[in-house]
Amino acid sequence: MRIGIDGRKIPGARTLGPLGILEYAHSLGMEGVFFRTLLDMSPDLDVGLLADIRALANELGLYLEAGLGKVNPYAMGEAPELRALGDGDTLKGFRRMIEAGAAIGCNELWAATANRQPLPGYRSYDRFRTDVTWGEQLNATARFLNLLTPVLAACGAHINVETHEEITSFEVVRLVESVGADTLGIVYDTGNGLHRGEDPVAVARRVAPYVRQSHVKDVILVLDPEGVTLQARPIGEGSVDFHQVLPILAAANPDLHLTMENRQPDENVAATYPAFGAARRPTVTGTLVEIFDTNWQAGHPDLTAAELAAYVRLALEGSHRIAKGEIATVEAVATDPFGHDQAIEFLQRGAAHLRVVLEGFQRVTLSA
Repeated sequence: MRIGIDGRKIPGARTLGPLGILEYAHSLGMEGVFFRTLLDMSPDLDVGLLADIRALANELGLYLEAGLGKVNPYAMGEAPELRALGDGDTLKGFRRMIEAGAAIGCNELWAATANRQPLPGYRSYDRFRTDVTWGEQLNATARFLNLLTPVLAACGAHINVETHEEITSFEVVRLVESVGADTLGIVYDTGNGLHRGEDPVAVARRVAPYVRQSHVKDVILVLDPEGVTLQARPIGEGSVDFHQVLPILAAANPDLHLTMENRQPDENVAATYPAFGAARRPTVTGTLVEIFDTNWQAGHPDLTAAELAAYVRLALEGSHRIAKGEIATVEAVATDPFGHDQAIEFLQRGAAHLRVVLEGFQRVTLSA
């Protein structure tokens, strides 16, 4: 397992360009870069530039991964570039990206089902839209993915759906099993299941057979009178137990790349998340997960009492750590300035923790 970084989340990504991102990632000790979409590498899928990116990654000894975009037809209007790429034909646009990825050996391709909106409460997630049910959105997503299976099969590629903030791990697994694991897989994001009240270890066990890419991050959970607050923290300093999660993933896919989704400097946030403007992402200021709300509960029919109890236990542990002064409060993290130097420190602390975890369980595996 090699440790890399999401190309959008490396400090200064917007000014570095794709080749600069690779060089900077290498200088920081990263072993690979995961460009969120092929369009982040080249907006017009320029064959020469894509080949140069692959060549430089090879020269630096970096893994190179990429993605496509949103595959939920009800969310695609928020990414008009996907339709424009196909001259008005969304399927053609996706086909062009899949084929461009295959041409440079990027056959594992990230996708997600929705975006988070700058709205208060659980309605910031598309699963709670009232103009179209979440079930209808999932059905439309499955239909769209099925339309792409011929080109995926021809290219030997997989679309890997992320355990994103709005979708549960149960639903992602069902999506893969419905469309078929020969062309569909999972991007396991270690932190996003916490938006859905899920225990990261339980999520890892559910998704591991299908995981082909990863987003690695950590958040702290803290009890709140209205539910549970989550907030981004350096990997190893939050509520995700990587000593349990990583061996589960490694047993299923020992060659899985661990791509860190780093916290960005404040000055970079507006460019990456234009819907939020210059404001910090809710995962930094603190996101309330309204587990006590009956509408929230009704929206998670797969979530068992046992798993929700494990989730609340994690929040209780987080609250105790803050009360004992072991880690910073939610308020302190939300208000402290966060620039380039702080982002690099955040990254390096997380990478160091992952290396310790990997060395630990790999040593045990070898001795056994």
